[in-house]
Amino acid sequence: MRIALVAQHATPLPAGSAARPGQGGGQANESRLRELSRSLASNGHRVTVYAQRHGSALPARYELDPGVTVEYIGPSDGRHAAVAESELLKQVPAFSKPLQERWSAERPDVVHAVRWTSGLAALAAARDLRIPVVQTFDSLGIAERRHHLTPQGPGVERIRLEPAIGRSASAVVAGSSDEQADLARLGVPRRHIRVVPCGVDTDEFTPEGPVAERGTRPRLVTIADLSEHDALANLLQALSKVPGADLVVAGGPPRGELRGDLSFRRLAKLADTLGVSGQVAFAGHVGRAALPPLLRSADLLVNVSEYDPSGITSIQAMACGTPVIATAGGGQADAVLDGTTGIVVPPGRPALLAQRIRQLLGHPMMLEAFSVAAADRARSRYSWDRIAHETIAVYDTALDAVTTAA
Repeated sequence: MRIALVAQHATPLPAGSAARPGQGGGQANESRLRELSRSLASNGHRVTVYAQRHGSALPARYELDPGVTVEYIGPSDGRHAAVAESELLKQVPAFSKPLQERWSAERPDVVHAVRWTSGLAALAAARDLRIPVVQTFDSLGIAERRHHLTPQGPGVERIRLEPAIGRSASAVVAGSSDEQADLARLGVPRRHIRVVPCGVDTDEFTPEGPVAERGTRPRLVTIADLSEHDALANLLQALSKVPGADLVVAGGPPRGELRGDLSFRRLAKLADTLGVSGQVAFAGHVGRAALPPLLRSADLLVNVSEYDPSGITSIQAMACGTPVIATAGGGQADAVLDGTTGIVVPPGRPALLAQRIRQLLGHPMMLEAFSVAAADRARSRYSWDRIAHETIAVYDTALDAVTTAA
């Protein structure tokens, strides 16, 4: 099968390339894009990733992995940082036209668009070519607005256009059952929606391997953007009711730059007020290579994000054999099996969160059983090979629908 993966926002780089300034959290999304394309190719398919050119140093075309080619479209605009969605939307026509020209000359069997502006471009380019378009949103604007993810919220254009994109696509891949429900409420037919979660590299995230240095006290780890003040404040309040436990907070700028970060200063002040400063270590940004050892060093991962569309942090911890306490929402509600691989708690309940943490830390045998079950679930449900097979099944369904309509 010839697969066109459209990711207008992405900058997938050749192996060994340095990350570009300004990519930040976008690197995780691009890592998932690479893992998916690599897994599809390993199943015998030819994958071409189409991204918009940002930066003059990028080649027009190169092989990302065996069977995976990247093509950058459009002239360089000289930028090196991530481009805002409003700018990507303005550039959709200029991005879509070359796509149509390429696909007219060499027609893919299926197009898979990642994020909403990519969906607009893909639908326009494929309109007259009768190529099925599969859509992945990664995160929906209505969900981000509901959870107040950013102060300004998602743009009006995104809120208005995402339902139309979902209804126009041959199939929509939802990352979780929560997203599936949101899509149905937006008017996307349920028969066109398939839940395929984010995968995890089960060779990299595994119970075996180096372990970060730690003390003898129970260790909790959380990985979060420090701007998630309310969620992290709830965790610090819960920690004040778990004497004897340490908490590592990973996220934000590099450790050496934390003192200049307003979010860090607010949280550090709160920790001091609550009397838990001696229990909390702010690690700053933790790179990809250091993440599995940190997760292995934890007795528990505590994921307090009120909206985590993929649940990837919880899945990575489970793959390392670390049980998870997570808030119920987004991909976490699917990933964490309450009472089997961890515990799911409602957001905004620090006393209950503290009770659940004490419950697990006080029962080592239960913690060990959760650890074994967590690793097994991550391997069996979230390996990239399984995710690739489920994605290919969506492509086959979309192809059948186009063939039947013809």
